[in-house]
Amino acid sequence: MNDGGQRRYGPLGRALVIIPTYNEAENIKAIVSRVRAAVPDADVLVADDNSPDGTGKMADELAAADDHVHVLHRKGKEGLGAAYLAGFRWGIEHDYGVLVEMDADGSHQPEELPRLLTALKGSDLVLGSRWVPGGRVVNWPKSRELLSRGGSTYSRLLLDVPIRDVTGGFRAFRRETLEGLGLDDVASQGYCFQVDLARRAVAAGYHVVEVPITFVERELGDSKMSRDIVVEALWRVTAWGVGSRAGRILGRKPS
Repeated sequence: MNDGGQRRYGPLGRALVIIPTYNEAENIKAIVSRVRAAVPDADVLVADDNSPDGTGKMADELAAADDHVHVLHRKGKEGLGAAYLAGFRWGIEHDYGVLVEMDADGSHQPEELPRLLTALKGSDLVLGSRWVPGGRVVNWPKSRELLSRGGSTYSRLLLDVPIRDVTGGFRAFRRETLEGLGLDDVASQGYCFQVDLARRAVAAGYHVVEVPITFVERELGDSKMSRDIVVEALWRVTAWGVGSRAGRILGRKPS
């Protein structure tokens, strides 16, 4: 990872925690409440993909009662990547200095967010990491842990990205970092979106820091992980890795 050199970082500015939702009615009130308690000065943006279970309506009620909570209503379920991109654009338009990715299901502990924000004071991007010393997962079957570890290892080696948890989705970006990643041509969805942003950050020379976190399996609602998401991640990472190696052989700049 880039060590940051002698760069001096400016103040972080206002933070926006982006929480994408699709059918998270059982979780949304609790997670927003925990975020507000953990980082009282931060704002929350619920990016809801027109959830049939009424998550969007519940988010509107939270926003009506708290000026720090906002809701972005989207037309339908378009994938995690699209939801985050919409949230990033909303946050940049509203002049936030820090944009945070966080799941709605409680797997990312809001109480750990202050540590990510502290680390961001001296970096461009902070990743909440399950696979660095001090990081761990709770209530995961061994098969899922092996899949996640294997996916991160495969991505790290094929893409030459020195990040232990490439697929993790608990992240804090400086605004300038996102603006420098070329988000307009990001097409990846699902959890592959996280790999895409990580490889772009490393390729751009940004200082990336991993902070250990405890990842807790959701207790309520249904997981959005699917076979299609895994397949998309596999073929995209493979294509990126092969393309990068071919480009180096042919003397082309990485795309």
